[in-house]
Amino acid sequence: MYALVSVLIIIASILLTLIVLVQNSKGGGLASNFSGSNQVMGVRKTADFLEKATWTLAISLVVLSITAAMVIPRGEIEQRSKIEQQINKAVDPSQMPQFPTSVPETEATGEGE
Repeated sequence: MYALVSVLIIIASILLTLIVLVQNSKGGGLASNFSGSNQVMGVRKTADFLEKATWTLAISLVVLSITAAMVIPRGEIEQRSKIEQQINKAVDPSQMPQFPTSVPETEATGEGE
């Protein structure tokens, strides 16, 4: 699913780049080639189409980016940092066994031998 969304993002980005390059910043661009007033797609309709296509692709790019963030694969990370491994392996000092600090009485008096 993530690969499909990534491919769609790339396609939308390329199309958006091409449509923006076709437009002229002063209102000309592709629309300036159609200067006849009695054509089906005249100057005004071509500019409207390019503007609508730009907005549609921009909105679809945002939606696809949000979708990609939601479907990104979140597998268990194999490599963890050394600090995190040491923290997980650390023993709680209150859980350490208490060793006797004195010598057992049988060894102290010598009765065990």
